[in-house]
Amino acid sequence: MELSSLLHDLHLSSSERPLPSPPLPPITELLSRLQEKLIGASLDSETSFLIGHMERLFQTADPDWLFSPASANKEEGWVEFQSAYRSLIKALIGCAALPLCEDEVSSLPAAAYQGVPSRAVAVCSALTALLGALGTSERTGLLLTVAPPVCVFAVTHFQDQVWTTPSSRAAAQSLQEALLRAGGWTDSAHLLMGDRSHREGEEGDSRGILGGVLDVLQPQLTKDSWQRCEAVKLVFAWTLLQVTRPSLSPHLPRLLPPSLLLSDHYRPENCMLGVRCLHHIILNTPAADLRQFNRAEVLYQALFKHLYTTEAAVIQLVLSCLLDLLLVLEKPPSSLAPSSARRKPCRHDDVLRLVLTHMEAEHKVQLRRVYASALPLYIDRMGVAVCRHLQRVERVVMGYLEIRDQPEEANTLKVLEVLQKTTKAAWPRMECRVNALLCGLLRLLVDVSSDSQLSDSVRQKLMDQTTLCVKLLDGCSHGKLQLLLQQLDSSCCSPEVLGCLATVTMNTER
Repeated sequence: MELSSLLHDLHLSSSERPLPSPPLPPITELLSRLQEKLIGASLDSETSFLIGHMERLFQTADPDWLFSPASANKEEGWVEFQSAYRSLIKALIGCAALPLCEDEVSSLPAAAYQGVPSRAVAVCSALTALLGALGTSERTGLLLTVAPPVCVFAVTHFQDQVWTTPSSRAAAQSLQEALLRAGGWTDSAHLLMGDRSHREGEEGDSRGILGGVLDVLQPQLTKDSWQRCEAVKLVFAWTLLQVTRPSLSPHLPRLLPPSLLLSDHYRPENCMLGVRCLHHIILNTPAADLRQFNRAEVLYQALFKHLYTTEAAVIQLVLSCLLDLLLVLEKPPSSLAPSSARRKPCRHDDVLRLVLTHMEAEHKVQLRRVYASALPLYIDRMGVAVCRHLQRVERVVMGYLEIRDQPEEANTLKVLEVLQKTTKAAWPRMECRVNALLCGLLRLLVDVSSDSQLSDSVRQKLMDQTTLCVKLLDGCSHGKLQLLLQQLDSSCCSPEVLGCLATVTMNTER
């Protein structure tokens, strides 16, 4: 009786009034008529009425009728059946679709999304009811058909964005959980990648919907369309960041171009999102696949040009990403044999040279911190090949020691670390630079010892690291540094500084 009333309310029954046992229409016919009514609805109240009754329909109807093709030809009927459900869900999701931006530059105001959250809540409830019925019927084929658009819709609305509210985010999160329950997936990564018991390089990702999700997103991820919808980039990035090796590599041709488009955008937030996507691809794709079709070189060129930007957050992500990409393109200079013929300048040198050049002239505090934080990692990677950059390294170290970064002194500590690593890697070439570096280190010791703004822990750490640098330089000069230290006027130094310098007379390892 409940089902007949619903069909009558929806004007889908051939009877003028509810019958005790009305004949049910074929499910594909019912789905097509529901789709037509959703698309043709002109008022919000009419749309809400249809969505609410569809939810009750999915909750009360017999699953064997809802999910069984009526055609005698099994194969043809199944195709028509899946297509009918796919079209209905597309129409249902379209009821809460986000408005498109007028062009590729401007963004929509918050008022443009005013009615979206309430419609999204209603659509989430209807889709949750459908998944609840579908899960009990164990129709895996149909579930894999409807899962991709449902997943994209849920991800669009469970993020904290201008088109969502707490209630719509909760409804979308419940929808995502219902989708996982329906398919027996453990989490979102399992949903996308499926069962990954196969070894890397083998075909197949059983019951994963990554390909289907990309099919849904692909029309909106072109160069001319991805900026029209605010949500598409976020859904794409969320999807990509869930996928790890070995599942990512087979989809690389579809994942790499949108990531490059994002990273090339003039808005810092889009650029940063794209760089994060590229970094994830680099970390989760075999090096051989990245080198194929010159992909790694394309990535390098796309990232290297961002080193000329003045956005600290972008530079930080790019330097970290390049550090991993360079290992794909070439062997690290520190791992090469001592033969000078094999130590030709490479991309590592190009990146380090540009970073050091920018560091010399940089005056913005945030950028100085980003560069100083990344530099020790690049010096480590260079090893003895840092000899090619000693002049620039010396100028950077001296400049950063003179202009400190109070009160945490993060820049100073990082530069002291750079000096230590450089001295250990290139000690035969450091003797001629000892005098200049020693002056800077002694000046730092005196300043730090008398700086009342520093906490005790930061002051002690600075003095310890500075003393270690002096010890290493003394080792490079074969003990000659001790003669210079003995000539210091003790009246100009505090006992704390003199105590630090006294430890230099101990043996220093090279």
